[in-house]
Amino acid sequence: MSETKLSRVLGNRDTIALAFGAMIGWGWIVLAGSWVQNAGAMGAITAFVIGGIIVTLIGLTYAELAAAMPFVGGEHVYSFRALGAFASFICTWSIILGYVSVVAFEAVSLPTVLEYLFPDYQKAFIAEPIWNVAGWDVYFTWVLVGVGGSIFMTILNYFGVKTAAVFQTVVTVAILAIGIMFLSGALTNGSTGNLDPLFVSGEGKGIIAVLIMVPFMFVGFDVIPQAAEEIKLPFKQIGRILVISVLMAVVWYIGIILAVSLSLDTEGVAGANLVTADAMAAVFNGSWAGKVMVIAGIAGIITSWNAFFVGGSRAIYAMAKSNMLPKFLGNLHPKYKTPYNAIILIGVLSCIAPLFGRKALIWLVDAGGLGIVIAYAFVALSFLVLRAKEPNMPRPFMVSYGNLVGYTALIASIGLGLMYLPMSPAALTPEEWYIFAGWMGLGFVLYLWARIAYGEPVHVEQIALEQS
Repeated sequence: MSETKLSRVLGNRDTIALAFGAMIGWGWIVLAGSWVQNAGAMGAITAFVIGGIIVTLIGLTYAELAAAMPFVGGEHVYSFRALGAFASFICTWSIILGYVSVVAFEAVSLPTVLEYLFPDYQKAFIAEPIWNVAGWDVYFTWVLVGVGGSIFMTILNYFGVKTAAVFQTVVTVAILAIGIMFLSGALTNGSTGNLDPLFVSGEGKGIIAVLIMVPFMFVGFDVIPQAAEEIKLPFKQIGRILVISVLMAVVWYIGIILAVSLSLDTEGVAGANLVTADAMAAVFNGSWAGKVMVIAGIAGIITSWNAFFVGGSRAIYAMAKSNMLPKFLGNLHPKYKTPYNAIILIGVLSCIAPLFGRKALIWLVDAGGLGIVIAYAFVALSFLVLRAKEPNMPRPFMVSYGNLVGYTALIASIGLGLMYLPMSPAALTPEEWYIFAGWMGLGFVLYLWARIAYGEPVHVEQIALEQS
């Protein structure tokens, strides 16, 4: 039966790089300037401290559950055991939308960021756009770059999680090196005078404007639970690494905000083309430094892309193994021990994404953000339910003050979800609601079909125990 089991091959560095690399994607290169503009240097840092605390509390619920139930599927496993099959379907299908949205967005981020290094490269072969989607001109070469990156990421993940993890570690170390270089240069050559104003739009309004964006920047720590069955560590260590990765991301974002704020004054931030890259160029007084930062941004795209390939494919695989999706998506490669059909599916979706251009993909990302928050709420609820129903369940990583952490995480998740509703500053547009409703509708159809075809859903924990 060994060919039907995932391989436990990921160590400490692999696991940290997987989660931390997922959380520090491309967003900080583009958005750091808007954070400082909206809230001021200290306001933006405060927003990330508050958001970091919220995400850490949510992460603690994941950490306890991941150590207690180290099986593929993460959210799927916990919600199934605590709340039943249908709740597990809603939770897992929602998080898959989040994973797919990130993968799709990275497929358009890569060709977009290359414009900073090679202006107008997208017109190299065919000068005219092939079509326009939501006001965005889509060029052939631009699509070609996105599709090429998607194919590379699919191949990388197809040939084993260890291969993907080693690649992830190397690229993540490169990002860290450039980030440390940037922060060191800003602390040495930057000016504290550029920090003014510390707060913008009042301490409350500006901070809230940034806080709305914070949860999406931390998406990725939940990749660890998805791949838990492939982590070769003591179960308690899985929980610790998950929390450590979140704290590392908090420090990273605060460091980037501080470095940008020290490097550019208000006018410099407002007039920058790509703020973090321009800040790096200003600190080292050379355009070469800006290009180095863009390379770090490309590396961030790759680490996030890679991690969500892992997370998305494992969530799909777990649902298929549980008789909630077509069974062929639950097949493992006999040699590489990867859920290759699920990986190919993610790869196809990633290849399609660039055809829709950048603006249309924003709709998918926003809809995916709601899916992620829904999953967070289900996990926090599962944490509380299992604490009550199964108090004696072995918990290698047990969170202190569990009820306080659980209820706070649940309330915070619900609060984040409310931000997507009408009348909120981050309310979804009609197009984004159509995407979310369409995705959930597709899921319900597949779920009902699987129930008719395969019968009662089976918990992946039971499957894993039968194979061991």
